[in-house]
Amino acid sequence: MPLFLLQLDVYVAPTGAVTDYRTPVHGLDIRHLEAPEAREYHSVRASVAELLRNHVLVGHGLWQSLALLGLTHPAIDTRDVAAYVHAVSCTHPTLLYWTDPYHCHALLNRGTWLDKAFQNWQPDGCMMHKYTAKDTDKCLKSKRVVFVGDSVTRQLFFSMAHLADPTLPSAPPTSFEKHSDHSFTSGTGTWFDFFWDPFLNSTKTAALLKGNGYGGRDTPALLVIGSGLWFLRYAEDTGGISAWEATIERALDTISKSAPGLADEVIILPVQEPDETKLSPERATFINNADVDAMNSDIVHRLAPDSPTFNDRERLPDPDSSTQAPSQTGVRVMFPSVFNRMLDPSLTEDGLHYNEVITTYQAQLLLNLRCNDALPKKYPLDKTCCSRYPRPPVIQLIALFMLTLYGPVALMLRWNFPDNDWISWLSPGGELISPLSTFGLAIGLCFIADRTGLWLKEQKQFNAVTFSALSCLALITGLFTTHRGSKDLGFLNRDQTNEWKGWMQLAILIYHYLGGSRISGIYAPVRVLVASYLALTGYGHTSYYLQKADFGVHRVFHILVRLNLLTVALAYAMNTNYMFYYFAPLVSFWYLVVYATMRVGKQYNDRLGFLLGKVVMSALAVAVLHSSPVILEPLFRILGTVCNIHYDVSEWLFRVNLDIFIVYVGMIAAIVYGRSRDLHITDHPKWPWIHRGGLTVCGLGLIWFFAFELSRQDKFTYNEQHPYVSIIPVVAFVLLRNATPVLRVGSSQFFAFVGKCSLETYILQYHIWLAGDTKGILVVVPGIAWRPVNFLVTSIIFLWVSYKVAEATGELSNYICGVKPLELPTASRPANTDVSDTLRAHERDQQQMQHPSNEESIPLVERIEGASTDLMHQNDEKGSATQLQTDIIQPEANLSEQSRAFDTRQDHSNEVDPSFSFLRSHLLGQPWSIPTRIVCILIGLWVVNLAWLFTPPLE
Repeated sequence: MPLFLLQLDVYVAPTGAVTDYRTPVHGLDIRHLEAPEAREYHSVRASVAELLRNHVLVGHGLWQSLALLGLTHPAIDTRDVAAYVHAVSCTHPTLLYWTDPYHCHALLNRGTWLDKAFQNWQPDGCMMHKYTAKDTDKCLKSKRVVFVGDSVTRQLFFSMAHLADPTLPSAPPTSFEKHSDHSFTSGTGTWFDFFWDPFLNSTKTAALLKGNGYGGRDTPALLVIGSGLWFLRYAEDTGGISAWEATIERALDTISKSAPGLADEVIILPVQEPDETKLSPERATFINNADVDAMNSDIVHRLAPDSPTFNDRERLPDPDSSTQAPSQTGVRVMFPSVFNRMLDPSLTEDGLHYNEVITTYQAQLLLNLRCNDALPKKYPLDKTCCSRYPRPPVIQLIALFMLTLYGPVALMLRWNFPDNDWISWLSPGGELISPLSTFGLAIGLCFIADRTGLWLKEQKQFNAVTFSALSCLALITGLFTTHRGSKDLGFLNRDQTNEWKGWMQLAILIYHYLGGSRISGIYAPVRVLVASYLALTGYGHTSYYLQKADFGVHRVFHILVRLNLLTVALAYAMNTNYMFYYFAPLVSFWYLVVYATMRVGKQYNDRLGFLLGKVVMSALAVAVLHSSPVILEPLFRILGTVCNIHYDVSEWLFRVNLDIFIVYVGMIAAIVYGRSRDLHITDHPKWPWIHRGGLTVCGLGLIWFFAFELSRQDKFTYNEQHPYVSIIPVVAFVLLRNATPVLRVGSSQFFAFVGKCSLETYILQYHIWLAGDTKGILVVVPGIAWRPVNFLVTSIIFLWVSYKVAEATGELSNYICGVKPLELPTASRPANTDVSDTLRAHERDQQQMQHPSNEESIPLVERIEGASTDLMHQNDEKGSATQLQTDIIQPEANLSEQSRAFDTRQDHSNEVDPSFSFLRSHLLGQPWSIPTRIVCILIGLWVVNLAWLFTPPLE
């Protein structure tokens, strides 16, 4: 890039009376400044503006110099050394924002459009909330919103009024009413007033600026002032820029001395930049961007930190204060210079007035400025612009401390005081220190990432090219890590189900990261993926109960703890709601449905007709129970009254009814597959014809489904048919994936890795990959241009943390339920067996260790390096087929030579490892029974919930 030194050496005639020339400082006096060669100020400013146009400006303290000249320069083309030195002194990219901790300055001055349709404005480093009429009413609380100014201000007035109440007009009813006052009242009682005063010289404007425009009462929530273009358009009559400068100076001086009833927020709008190519000849004669830049620079200079009208908005008002009205020394005057960055030439016809798309987002920005920190701060915390995070209640801090630091502190104390009995009594055993620390630190990371301002949060933006590229990248990675086994592992074997869970989870993660829920054509396939998880739940648990017939409470307890441990911990640590992480409650509910269905009449589970009848009756019972909110509302009210648990019954009904039949499809599939295997249907002479015909039907079914879902008008229309049509792609995929031994023998190790921690990735994404409780994305590498790098960095951290938490959660679940990790027993060699029999028995034991058949798996949960959860597949007598099982290691096993299965009739008194519980030996001297554990956990949660109700926020 060529470098130029541009020099302009001229005398500038003063614009006003000079009281002190300060000749000893710079050598200038009246002879120089009033000499014939001295040029007019506006002429020199225009020359400087022309010299700077389309050039990169480098210097020190440039913004102060530009402000003195009344000029602006694009930030992207400005290199202010003063700002640069400050920036490079920071050691972390996020620390560049330390001078703007609540992102008010970013909201007002920096941002960009994320899309070409101008529907997603992104302020630098924070998330804008899209306010609805309901949100606006909560914020404005029936107060007044007052606009004063010209036609540009009028456009903004109508956009905000229409946003607060869609029944109000979005433009003046007739052209005759353009240059007149307007007043509307929203349906919720908020007043919107507009006073036509393009020159800001009316008596009404003067009264408003003094703070007594409404008789000293009814303080407006917002006072928005806009002027400037009319001074340029009619410069010959008004005096042009000089007159405008005097008007602005007088207005700001009046505001600085105003009474407390002026307004909660005062907004000085920037002079709107025109599109000079579209201006009419009359307007183009007087209105130009150079003058507009000079006027906006003048306002910036007047609102600079050393100006008497400046107020540091970064010091947000105390939310506990009884009033937020400005005082005579604390008037908050905001200047949203970013309004001009929002403009685009394609959205204006006359070069001066822009489409309501722009003005609506400008109104949204003002509402974010006014309301984000004022509204109650409850999850989802998706208002991070100009807002502080809420102060957590004391009980939340206690819960967060116990969850996060209990393990590390216990480790430190045990290390420093190994012989202290109290420390030994109060801290867990050594084998629990590591998983407890891992689990707790992950919880702490979630809190730091999504409940503090350490890392930035920004909005999602769907892009079809990005979505396709990430999906292809995941697919290619999965294909390149494909591993082929040495033999056919059978139908829905462990490796295959891990792979299935993994690629489904990756697709869901990409969908969530890019905000794909707005795209109906992508929303429907992702809904099918969620349905597939639930189908696996029905298939796996039903297969286990048919083969093991173990309906003991210990197994139920272990599964529920494994599924919900992380969810419950996050609900307390993040002060959210258990139902907020909807998938764990949903899978837990459907597991209990499967358990109850298989438990009733368990002695007749070998009868096909009885089994199918139970499934049908269970489906009818669940459908009736969830047919209307009236049925479940009493239960939810009891939970709210007795336990301080407040769940949204409508949200629960939506989640259950959306996939109300797919679990039963999985149950029926398990029943049918088991019976077909027993009947050796694959040996039938006509099986090849049936096989080929079935695969053809499956292929056509998939084609039909995609055509069907793409033809739906929107996702709401698709949701009505989803419970019925989702069965087709799920069943078709399972059959096609297991069509041949070649397909069954191979699986992707990358997908399987993700599948092993799919439950954790689904839950942890809420806070350490996404942000704002899933509404945005977490940013550790700032800058829109750096989003691909940020995606890579956060994804690696997220997947690694999820994997480690999956390990830790498995071990902690074992501890809570009193379960030992399974050690596979070895059959003793009878006395009458020879060495060859012993070798064959040893070979069988080795195969059993590679493919254990006495373990069970919870869908979404996988055993990891000794953890207690694992997908299980069981070979039939021919070694050709495997069954998907549920994932809990049985506590006590008697290995027989024929079945090598657990004897569920054994006494469970020895199922718990005494070394796992420090409370056991010190308090009771014996293992706690499962009912005792359940009661203690429920009582503990109940006490914490009640304590939450009566604990105030930390002051």
